[in-house]
Amino acid sequence: MKLKQMLIASLCLLAFAAQGFADDIELAKKSTLNKILERKELRIGLDPGYQPFEMTNKKGKVVGFDVDIAKALAKSLDVKLTIVNTDFDGIIPALLTDKFDIILSGITITQSRNTQINFPDPYIVVGQAIILNKRLKDKVHSYKDLNDPKYTVASRIGTTGEMATKRLIPKAKYKSFDKEADGAMDVINGQADAFVYDLPFGVVFMAQHGEGKAILLDKPFTYEPLGMGIRKGDPDFLNFLNNFLRQIKADGTYDRIYDKWIKSTKWFNNI
Repeated sequence: MKLKQMLIASLCLLAFAAQGFADDIELAKKSTLNKILERKELRIGLDPGYQPFEMTNKKGKVVGFDVDIAKALAKSLDVKLTIVNTDFDGIIPALLTDKFDIILSGITITQSRNTQINFPDPYIVVGQAIILNKRLKDKVHSYKDLNDPKYTVASRIGTTGEMATKRLIPKAKYKSFDKEADGAMDVINGQADAFVYDLPFGVVFMAQHGEGKAILLDKPFTYEPLGMGIRKGDPDFLNFLNNFLRQIKADGTYDRIYDKWIKSTKWFNNI
């Protein structure tokens, strides 16, 4: 009797295992990774207004840190790369409706965003910094000093810069902009006291427009990992992207891209 029961139990386990294997196969067939390989095209969604990550050069071509990461990713898959220009405030809905395969647009990994989409491991870590009106040089030394109703603080709508401003500088008047360059120029023009945004943008903007006109408080006051955004329910694609990031960081590809866009300023004249 015991032998019969053991045999039945073993058959049940095999049936469950077979069903699980079949489910895994079906899930793999539905993976974005599989679809990219079938169509021989990788579609990247980005908003080309975030220097030095994605921007338009003088020839009208989208270039930048994220674009070179995307090129390396397409090369690893041996597929064509297609850039899909998308406004940042609508970039998650666009991903969810299959307008493209990946968000690669300087998007910060947050818990709120993670409830909507998945992220592989971060590919770079940045933080919020402050472009300050030069008349406040001796009055404001950190974001804490800006937390006063007499100050107007700006950032870009729908970004972590806006979130950080509202959370950490709630007493200041807040002013939102559709593009980060417009908000930073508002400080230069004396219409805002400070602009809060990611440090890499602050460094680039100051080099291009801010010398002698504004001050960069360049010690980040938030921790912000940037990641690629993908649709949920796709473990195969998530696994591939994590392995891709490990590979380019190990073989020198990532360092070359980082040095070109983050450490160097040679690209300024072409933008």
